[in-house]
Amino acid sequence: MKVLVTGGAGYIGSHTCIELIKNGYEIVVVDNFVNSHPKAVERVKKITGVDFPFYDMDLLDAPALDNVCKAHKIDCIVHFAGLKAVGESVAKPLEYYENNLCSTMNLLKTMADYDIRHMVFSSSATVYSGDNPMPLTEDSNRGCINPYGWTKYMCEQIISDWVAAKENASAVLLRYFNPIGAHESGLIGDDPAGIPNNLLPYITQAAAGKLPELPVTGADYDTPDGTGIRDYLHVTDLAAGHVAAIKFAEKNKNAHAFNLGTGKGVSVFEMIHAFEKVNGVKVPYRVVDRRPGDQPVSFADPSKATKLLNWQTEKSLEEALGDMWRWQTNNPNGYTG
Repeated sequence: MKVLVTGGAGYIGSHTCIELIKNGYEIVVVDNFVNSHPKAVERVKKITGVDFPFYDMDLLDAPALDNVCKAHKIDCIVHFAGLKAVGESVAKPLEYYENNLCSTMNLLKTMADYDIRHMVFSSSATVYSGDNPMPLTEDSNRGCINPYGWTKYMCEQIISDWVAAKENASAVLLRYFNPIGAHESGLIGDDPAGIPNNLLPYITQAAAGKLPELPVTGADYDTPDGTGIRDYLHVTDLAAGHVAAIKFAEKNKNAHAFNLGTGKGVSVFEMIHAFEKVNGVKVPYRVVDRRPGDQPVSFADPSKATKLLNWQTEKSLEEALGDMWRWQTNNPNGYTG
């Protein structure tokens, strides 16, 4: 089976490319390097020992996408590509809506033209509203608080409607919680441009002295230690979820949503202390005001994925934190160093 991976040079995309190759899939990768770096592609090839076609292109370029599918008999698309910074989406909503929605519609039109019937979509727990009891199930109330989340919500709907209208088509909508960690080789990992948007890259850069300190955004929530609680899963476990999703999509028509998470919540302070214990380093931090829109607690009920995808997380929090520090110390300036 040949899989087109959009955004395959990104953090989750690059790890998924490795899992796909490990499981016998042929891959074709496209990326425009807005959120990624060419070295990630080189290192995936180094880790796997497999050369694969790569195209530096934008999914908004419909003729370029057409040429890729004309050159390769694609059986399934794993769709990661998109703008992904929550704060930036608030400042640039039209750019986010145009990029994330139009690129997805271009993909679906191309799938129709080349009779590609299966898609796995990189969605997010941001599609859930803040009024839900925990843990979050796939049937929890949906509703978003920023344009990035709404693009994921809308893409899910667009993909579901397209699948419903096309005979024998299928889509798996994977709602990620919080991916952390890195490949055990230390060759690929999370390389955010500028100031990190997520907790763990901020922790590693503060521990390495690249940033002066970690701002803990709120320590007065109604949680045991006052800090926000999230569901963190190892990125290689998340990558394995995409392999399971492809196998499911081959056998099941229509669109199906799945949570991918551990089912356990970890607070910011718990994460800091665990990181310090695992890696023997100190993390300088300072408590600052809450960020607007942040929820006190968010974690998954992953039982649907366990039952239907035969998937569950395998790596521990400690393994993820060790892998992430290895990536940071081996690559102090990310892929550009």
